[in-house]
Amino acid sequence: MKFDKKMLSHTLSCLLIGTLLLSAAGCKGQQKNVRDITAKVSESSVSVSDRSAESVIQSSVWTPSTDHSSAQESKPSESPTSQDSEVTSAESQTGESSSAASQESQVSESSLFSLPDEYRDNGIFSDYYEEAYRYMSQMTLEEKIGQMIVAAKPAEDEIDLAREYHLGGYVLFGSDFVGKSKEQVQAMTSTLAASQKIPLAFGVDEEGGTVTRISAKPQLSSHEFQSPRELYKNGGMAYIQSDADEKAALLKELGLDINFAPVCDLSDNKNDFIYERSLGQDPETTGEFVRIVTEISQSKGVSATLKHFPGYGGNADTHIGLSVDNRPLEEFRNKDFVPFRAGIQAGAHCIMVSHNIVNSIEKDIPCSLSPAAHKIIREELGFTGLILTDDLSMGAVAKYSGSRSPAVAAVLAGNDVLLMSSGMVTDAVESVKASVADKTIDEKIIDRAVLRILSWKYAKGMM
Repeated sequence: MKFDKKMLSHTLSCLLIGTLLLSAAGCKGQQKNVRDITAKVSESSVSVSDRSAESVIQSSVWTPSTDHSSAQESKPSESPTSQDSEVTSAESQTGESSSAASQESQVSESSLFSLPDEYRDNGIFSDYYEEAYRYMSQMTLEEKIGQMIVAAKPAEDEIDLAREYHLGGYVLFGSDFVGKSKEQVQAMTSTLAASQKIPLAFGVDEEGGTVTRISAKPQLSSHEFQSPRELYKNGGMAYIQSDADEKAALLKELGLDINFAPVCDLSDNKNDFIYERSLGQDPETTGEFVRIVTEISQSKGVSATLKHFPGYGGNADTHIGLSVDNRPLEEFRNKDFVPFRAGIQAGAHCIMVSHNIVNSIEKDIPCSLSPAAHKIIREELGFTGLILTDDLSMGAVAKYSGSRSPAVAAVLAGNDVLLMSSGMVTDAVESVKASVADKTIDEKIIDRAVLRILSWKYAKGMM
């Protein structure tokens, strides 16, 4: 069969044109499909973006998703390579590990500096316990022991002594004010306080009458303060109030932090050692005197000290020897404790414990070294402030110290602050350290005392 060349050529042209037309139609369909798919992906992206923004607004805390459908539906071509997966996984694990370590560190630090429940007592300085505890937690044992010691200021090298033993403060006596103007006293207290890591506190006995360390110096005061007995006799509580106001203002001006007053002791016998220093009135009137002096003094920024617990009565002078009191405990509760209760209710910062031996409290042990006496102060009278010893260099405590400093017995009894001569400091610190090392003293006893001391300093704005 012969083919007609013209017919063959025509036929091939028709087939070619048809093929091209079909191809063009197919491309248009594919383009339409691509546009549809692109639109759907775009809509999906917008939707995901909206949900992500909403999620960020609702919560800033990441929470793991429980919907794994998007991961299961991923195409192989969209998945990371095996090597990329390992890197991503490693980075994720490193990030999670770092985050966990950071959280663990924060928890550990928080636990380390968190105030133990046993220290929470709603005390007068309790608003500062947390801050004080954080500071104390970073102190050495030597620093903590030093804060418990308030020594008589030595005539020289006072900065070095305080720095070497981390002393809590100094007691100033009349000799420290001789020949000094107000400006010189201010310079002395401010320079000493600022020379230490933890500022020193300064205390003084300015009772009036026979005990006037400051007002007896004419360059510091226009007149010498009278005793409470004289003030009350001449003008009643109005004179007491005026005197307390003037006295506290002077001490504050000079940079003093504590006045070892008021005297809470009851005495109506001229032969008593404490007679001239006491108000000389009944327990209730004496309690009112104590309340007024405490409130005024502390309103001026000078901490009051209720002394001499549990009440001196008719006892002898413990500066030179023993004094034994055989009165029953009920008598103390009904009489001698009354002024102390008034001072505690007024918010007194400090109580000083005498060296008197009160056999009804603890037989043959000075109250300053008696755990039973301190238990009464804390539990029966509800006092939460600072408990101070009377001067541990007094003759009344010498025979009870044994081979170690009386500071050890004073710490064990429950004192927060140990008053002593500067010559006793080295032995006191070394003895207390040794007693902690041999487990005679539990370091927690020291911690509790230092917590109160630092809280008091924070409360007064010293730290």
